Amino acid sequence: MHIMDLNWDDLKTILHVVRAGTLTGAASTLGINYTTIARRIARAEGKLDARLFERLSDGYHPTDIGRAAADHAELMEAQEDALLRKIRGQDQSLKGPLVVTAPQLLIKHHLVHVIDVFCTVHPKVELHVNAANDVLDLTRRQADLAVRISNRPGDDLTGLRLTAQDVGIFANRDVAARIAQAPDAPVNWVLYSQAKGIPKAALERFPNSRVRARFDDMVSMAGAAQAGLGVVRMPLFLGRAMPDLVQIPTIPAQAYADIWVVAHSDVWPSAKVTAFRKFLAEYFRKNRAVFVT
Repeated sequence: MHIMDLNWDDLKTILHVVRAGTLTGAASTLGINYTTIARRIARAEGKLDARLFERLSDGYHPTDIGRAAADHAELMEAQEDALLRKIRGQDQSLKGPLVVTAPQLLIKHHLVHVIDVFCTVHPKVELHVNAANDVLDLTRRQADLAVRISNRPGDDLTGLRLTAQDVGIFANRDVAARIAQAPDAPVNWVLYSQAKGIPKAALERFPNSRVRARFDDMVSMAGAAQAGLGVVRMPLFLGRAMPDLVQIPTIPAQAYADIWVVAHSDVWPSAKVTAFRKFLAEYFRKNRAVFVT
C-alpha cells in the first residue's frame, strides 16, 4: 500500500510521535489519549505492512519508512497551515477566537489593561491569552498575535515596534540603604542562569560585587530581590512595578531589547489582529515613560 492511502489523522499522529519521541508526548500535543495514539500507529503500520517505529527503552525511534511518512505529513501540515492562515487573515469580523501570546510578567503588569479594554469594546471576540516565555510558532498557528521582547522578533513575520525599553539595577530598600551607606562593602548579586556575569558598569562602580545566586526565570529573581538576597538587573517596567524594590541610582540604566507585536503576514490584516494591535500601540504610546529612563 502507498503512503497516500493513509488518512490525515494517521499521518498527523506519525508526525507528532516523531517530534515528541513518545506516545505520551504526541498525545499531549494532539489533545487525545495515549491509547488512541497507539491505535493509530498500529493501524498505519497495518495499512503499510511495515514498521514505522522501533520501540526502544528511551522512546519511539522512526524507521526510514516512519521518517518518510513524517516528512510527507509535515508538507501536508504546512499546506494546511498556509490555507488556514490566509482564511484567518481575510476575516474582517470582530467575533470568534483570537489567540495572543506574550511574556507572563508583561501580561501581569501591563497587558491586562489592554486586554480589559479590548474585551469591553469587542465582547464577541473569544480572547485566549497564552502566558508563555517560550517563542510560539506563528507559522504553525500556535498563536495569531505575539508580543515579544526581542531585537529580532521574527524575520519571517510582520511586526510593529511598541516601545524601546531599558534595564536597571534593583534591590529591596534595606539592601539599597546598605549600599548607599557603605559603597565599598561587597554587593551581592542575583543573576539569570545564562548571564555571563555581573555587568561591567556595575563592577566599575562596585568592584567588590560578587554573585550570590543564579535563577532560571525572572519571577524567581524578582522574588529573591524582594527577599533581600541581593541586587537584580531587570527591565525598568518590572522593577518599578515590584513592591519594596527601588532602583540603585549609582548604576545608570542601559538599553535593553525592544517590545514588539508580531504576526504572520497572512494573519496581520485580519480585523481582530488589527484591533488588538491598535489597542497595544495606543497603550504603549501613553505609557512609554514606564519602560525607558
